[in-house]
Amino acid sequence: MIRPSYFYDLLIKNGTDFFAGVPDSLLKNLCAYITDNAPADKHIISANEGSATGLATGYHLATGKIPMIYMQNSGEGNMVNPLMSIADPDVYSIPMLIVIGWRGEPGVHDEPQHVKQGKVTCDLLDAMKVPYEVLSENEADLPAQFEKAYKYIKENNAQYAFVIRKGTFDEYKLQNNVPVEGKMSREEAIEKIMLAADERAAFVSTTGMISRELYELRDKHNMGHDRDFLTVGGMGHASQIALAIAMQQKGRAVFCLDGDGAGIMQMGGLATIGSRCPSNYVHFVLNNGAHDSVGGQPTVGRQIDFCQIARGCGYENVVKAATTQELDAAIANAKAAKKLTFVEVLVKKGARKDLGRPKSSPIENKQELMKFLGSK
Repeated sequence: MIRPSYFYDLLIKNGTDFFAGVPDSLLKNLCAYITDNAPADKHIISANEGSATGLATGYHLATGKIPMIYMQNSGEGNMVNPLMSIADPDVYSIPMLIVIGWRGEPGVHDEPQHVKQGKVTCDLLDAMKVPYEVLSENEADLPAQFEKAYKYIKENNAQYAFVIRKGTFDEYKLQNNVPVEGKMSREEAIEKIMLAADERAAFVSTTGMISRELYELRDKHNMGHDRDFLTVGGMGHASQIALAIAMQQKGRAVFCLDGDGAGIMQMGGLATIGSRCPSNYVHFVLNNGAHDSVGGQPTVGRQIDFCQIARGCGYENVVKAATTQELDAAIANAKAAKKLTFVEVLVKKGARKDLGRPKSSPIENKQELMKFLGSK
């Protein structure tokens, strides 16, 4: 395995001292090391992978140096537009190193939402004409791989990618793990919301821990899973899925269980929701200030005012809850108001160590939900 410190030192030796991206489970040890060791003005955990590409572009323009961006392969889609229309050699020719975690690598077991992305990860790079190499797990091979990558980047003023397999990086624990205040766990908050909803309410839950916790809470209370859409992929898009359901089924309450990282990643969706203003939509953002599913890397969720943003986007009823009592009141308020409602719920970081994953397939989830939505 590769020590994150060794990889980081090679980056610095090659003149790369700026980092931007979205944390990934396969890169969490490297991301943690960068968080602990890069100066604050040289590392930005970005809203999404396209934003990281823009940040890298700006850094190169200001300094002439070669930046690095990092992401899970699911983020390649967010990167494509700015990479092709700004950074590409046929446009502004911005040099950068791209580090991509290879979820769903063919032949390696992974969750269903990663399978297709895993199959096409390298094909996408080929289509964009971005040369790449699968990073070796042997440290002795890295100097030659870095030499090849940086030679290409410098000669062509272009991009080069390292594709990272599962288990490539050695363990590293985040030292600069800023505590996040919270009087209730995320799972506790989800349980309260779930149990307070009427039996006709539909739920759309976001990527990661939130969907996993909702699934297990249904099992805990001997409930079915037919009223839930578990948005296991497509981070940041759960709110738009919920919006369309709410608009087409105006007589049914629709609850979106969102996360701070997901909400930030596609924040423009709040404006769309506010402009349509469905009175049967309740949008919960469970804010723990962290990308909890990929190592607990920080978001800016606790540094911004979600409630003020929601008001500005047109949400009619906006509430913040920091305690179980406040959450109970917020849920009751949302049910009584019958207005487009936004509830920011401040929760703790972390999850149960024995938290499982959905046992049903995404297709089964879709079919059950559509049957539920088709009922009166």
